[in-house]
Amino acid sequence: MPPARILPFFRQSGPVNAVAQSGLIIALALSATANALCPAQSDATPLEPIQLNARGEFVPEWGKSAIWYQIFPERFRNGDPENDPRVTDIKGSDPQEPVAHWQVHPWGSDWYELQDYEKKNGDKELWKHLLRRRYGGDLQGIIDQLDYLQDLGINAIYLNPVFDSPSLHKYDGASYHHIDPTFGPDPEGDRRLMAKENPLDPATWVWTKADELALRLIRQAHARGMRIIFDGVFNHMGINSFAFQDLKKNQQASPYKDWFTVTSWDDEEAGTKFDYEGWFGVKSLPEFAEDINGLAEGPRDYVFAATERWMNPKGQGSEHGIDGWRLDVAFCVGHRFWKQWRQHVKSINPEAYLTAEIVDTPDKVKPYLQGDEFDGEMNYNFAFTSAEFFFHPEASRISASEFDHELARLRNLYPKGVAYVTQNLFGSHDSNRIGSHIVNRGIGSFRDWGTYFNLSQAAGNTGYQVRKPNRAERQLQKLFAIFQMTYVGAPMIYYGDEVGMWGANDPDDRKPMVWSDIEYADEVFNPDGSKRSPDSVEVNEELRAHYKKMINIRNQHAALRIGNYRTIMADDAKQIFVFEREHNGQHLWVLLNSGEQAQNIQLKDSTLNEVAVDLLTGERFEPRSGELKVSVSEKWGRVLLLNK
Repeated sequence: MPPARILPFFRQSGPVNAVAQSGLIIALALSATANALCPAQSDATPLEPIQLNARGEFVPEWGKSAIWYQIFPERFRNGDPENDPRVTDIKGSDPQEPVAHWQVHPWGSDWYELQDYEKKNGDKELWKHLLRRRYGGDLQGIIDQLDYLQDLGINAIYLNPVFDSPSLHKYDGASYHHIDPTFGPDPEGDRRLMAKENPLDPATWVWTKADELALRLIRQAHARGMRIIFDGVFNHMGINSFAFQDLKKNQQASPYKDWFTVTSWDDEEAGTKFDYEGWFGVKSLPEFAEDINGLAEGPRDYVFAATERWMNPKGQGSEHGIDGWRLDVAFCVGHRFWKQWRQHVKSINPEAYLTAEIVDTPDKVKPYLQGDEFDGEMNYNFAFTSAEFFFHPEASRISASEFDHELARLRNLYPKGVAYVTQNLFGSHDSNRIGSHIVNRGIGSFRDWGTYFNLSQAAGNTGYQVRKPNRAERQLQKLFAIFQMTYVGAPMIYYGDEVGMWGANDPDDRKPMVWSDIEYADEVFNPDGSKRSPDSVEVNEELRAHYKKMINIRNQHAALRIGNYRTIMADDAKQIFVFEREHNGQHLWVLLNSGEQAQNIQLKDSTLNEVAVDLLTGERFEPRSGELKVSVSEKWGRVLLLNK
C-alpha cells in the first residue's frame, strides 16, 4: 500500500478528498471498506482452463523453499553517497508544500529528533518532516549487502517499489519502465536520456545507468541462488508521471486522455477546472481508468510492456530478469486484468511467482488464488492468527485448539500448493514492527486492520509505547520465529526485524536499517518532542543469531519446506501446540509453549525407537516404549528431529 497517515473511515466527517487535500495519504482500512471505494471488480470467471503442472499445482515449486526478505530500498543502505537525492528530486511527493531547507538526513540520528534544517522549516506537524526525509538508500547499497543476506540464509528478495518516483516509498510512480535515477550512479545523466523517449513507444525506451544497475543486482542475486521480485503498482501512478503531466498540460488533446478517470476539464465557457479521481481520493495518486478488461487499453498496454522489460530485459531471456512480482492493492484492479496479465507473465517465465496484497478475510482473498491470477499472497491472516495466539494478553488470547482450527482453515482454503508459497509475514511497511507490536500488545486487534492501523501509530496516540523491546518481549519474537520458520508457507522477514529494529506503524516502521558499522544516536525523543529514558540502537546479535539458526534449520530440512503437516497436540490448559512436518521419511516435531510456565510434554508414537534431537540446542531425548518426554520452557519451543 501507499504510505500513510490514516484516519478511521467511520470517524471522517467529510469525504476522503478533504483529508487528502491536507497532504495526508490514506492507507487502507479492511478491504470490505476498501472495496466500496475501489472500482467494481470485473468477472472472476477464468479466461481459459487453469494450467496445472505434473504435481497438479499451478504454483512455482521454488516458491515453497523461499525465505523472503522484504527491503524498503530508500531505508536499507546508502551504497553510493554521490547519487543522494536533492530537494528537486522530492518535488511532487507529499507533503506538497515547497520546503525552504532540506538535506539528506543523517542515517544514525534519533528518529524523532528534528534536525536543525527541519526546525528552520517551522512545520509543527511531525508527519510532514518524516515524509520529507531521505536517507540515501539505493540499489548499490542492496548489492553491497547481498553477502549479508546470503549469510543470514535468505534466498528470495522482495523490493518495495524501485521505479522512478519523487517519494520515499515510490508508490506514486512517474514511470514503470525506469528505475529511480537516485537509486543509480548518474541521476542527471539518466534524466537527460529519459527525456528523449516517447513513453508510448517501447522501441524508444532507453536503458539508463540506474536501469543497468538493477540488472546487475538481478545478476548478482541470481549468482547467489537468490530470487528477486519487484513491487508492481498497477492501480495508479503519481502526479509526476509522464502520462499525467501530459494529460494535465494538453487536456483532451493528450494521448493519455483515456488513461485516468477525469471528472472535469479546464473549460472557461463551462466554468470547470481539470479534476480527476485519485486512489482513495488522494490527489497525488491519480487512478488508472478501468473498463470491462480491468485497466483501460492505454495503461494496460503500458503495464504489459513494462512487465516484459523487467522479466526479459533486452530480449536476452527470462533468466536475466526478475523472478516475479508483488502486486500492490490488487483488489482495486478488476479480475479480468489480472487474468490477462498472468497469462502474459507466464508466457515470459512459466516459473515466475506472483503474490498479491489483499488485506481481507480469507473468503474475499480466495477468488484471486484459483490458478488464473496469483500464486500466493502477503499472508496477513497468518499474522493476525499468530498475534492472537502468541502475543495477545491472556484475556483475549485464543486457545491452542482455536489456533489449530484457524491454521487448518487457512491451509485448506486454497487449491493444492498455494498454502506452501504464501508469504508468511508479521511486520511489513504497512504495520508496526513485530518488536513494537509485542511491546504494545493489548492495544487492539491486528485483525481489525483499519482500527488497528491507527491505534498502532505513535503520533497522536499517547498510550503507544515507542520504547525498545525488553528481553522478555524479545523472547516472544524468538518464539514466533520458531513457528514461522517451521510452519507451512514461505517465511518473510521485514528488513531489520532480525537485528531488533522497532517502530510504530507507518512512517515509524520505515526507519533506516541498523548496521554494525554505523554509529547510532540513542533514541531519547518522543513523537511530541519530549524526552524519555535513552534506548541504545545497535544490532541485536543474539536475535540475529536466532533468526540465522532457524533459517538454517529450515533450509537444511526439506520436510519444513515441502513436507506434509499434521497436528499432534493442542493443549488449551497449558497453551501447548505441537505439530509434525514429514517428507520422504524425514520427521520433525515442533513443540511450542505459549504459556507462562515451563511444561513437561509427553508424546506417544509407537514407531519411536531412537533418540530425538532438538535442533535448537542439540539436546537429545530418548523414547521409552514409544513415549517421549520433553520439557519446554515458558514462551519457547523445540524442533525435534526424529529417528523412526
